[in-house]
Amino acid sequence: MTILSTDETLAQDKQRPTDPIIDLDVHETFTSWNELLPYLKNPWRKLLEQGAWTPPSFPFAYWTGHGLNRADSHPADGTPAGSNFELFREQVLDQYPIEYAVLTGQFMPGDLESQYEFASALGSAYNDWVLEHWVARDPRIKTSIHVAPQDPQAAAREIHRLGDHPGVVQVMLPIGNRAYGDPFYHPIFEAAQQHNLVIAMHHADPLRSALGKGRYYIEWHVNVPQGAMSEVTSLVINGVFDKFPALQFTIVESGWSWLPHLLWRLDQNYRSLYHEIPWVKQLPSKYIRERIKFSTQPTEDFSAANWLRLIEMLETDRMLVFSTDYPHWDFDAPQESIPRELPDELRRRIFYKNARELYGKKLG
Repeated sequence: MTILSTDETLAQDKQRPTDPIIDLDVHETFTSWNELLPYLKNPWRKLLEQGAWTPPSFPFAYWTGHGLNRADSHPADGTPAGSNFELFREQVLDQYPIEYAVLTGQFMPGDLESQYEFASALGSAYNDWVLEHWVARDPRIKTSIHVAPQDPQAAAREIHRLGDHPGVVQVMLPIGNRAYGDPFYHPIFEAAQQHNLVIAMHHADPLRSALGKGRYYIEWHVNVPQGAMSEVTSLVINGVFDKFPALQFTIVESGWSWLPHLLWRLDQNYRSLYHEIPWVKQLPSKYIRERIKFSTQPTEDFSAANWLRLIEMLETDRMLVFSTDYPHWDFDAPQESIPRELPDELRRRIFYKNARELYGKKLG
């Protein structure tokens, strides 16, 4: 963590955005799995009480000097980063002009590749825990419904259970080793569309590149966009957007600078091979521009001029939304991550307007 002088702190304060912000990626968590016990029924509760199960874990032994999180996000009592609501409120909600922050969680039921019923039960328990311990504490907090996509029918039931809760704005699906264009997942999309919920996709474990996980964390981190590219391609080619015409998507924490290339490549191949997929009625780029938002985090270190060039290649300013990724080590502070040299209206679109239009009345 960088220690700033008083003058430097005042300078940064002047640079902080004053227009409202919607943060689409906050990774809250609990202090212990035992916090879920009141929300679990047997036989699943017993599995936690007996300590006879192994939670999913990240496969790399070392990430950064402070693990996966920024140094100052660890509570003084030694509990996990992201588990202290008051610290989060101090470091994000009250530090910046956050109108809404959307919770995306640390735990994703989809990480449990086996024991589908247990995964679904844990997801339901986690959803109830988040609503009580985070969403209920501040009107600026909205959350995601966590489901186990490996059991689409159970996932749909969970969406129907919570889909009209005023604190819920989206359904969270992990990007890992599943191609969500497969009709197997249609019950999830149908339920989300029925409740006017966004489908958010965020990389998780086991995210693999074309060559596997790689030997090092840096390999995994660099290759995260590959999973997002594959999911976007799967959704388009398998006709999800025509099957569910009201459904909106976000791709979270995969960056976006790769997007122009994907749009061009999809369109080029569609023009040559469209006869194979007659259910796709228009250019892939049109679906993507109209139906998917991409969070800016983690922002690559390139100039404002290059931001403008890339956005010009997208042919729209409506695709990007802002996220901090709190409390992770590559946290994007609003005053540092989006170039101040960008036009004011474009910054307002990225920080606020695009997300506000995406979630609409779900934000109140």
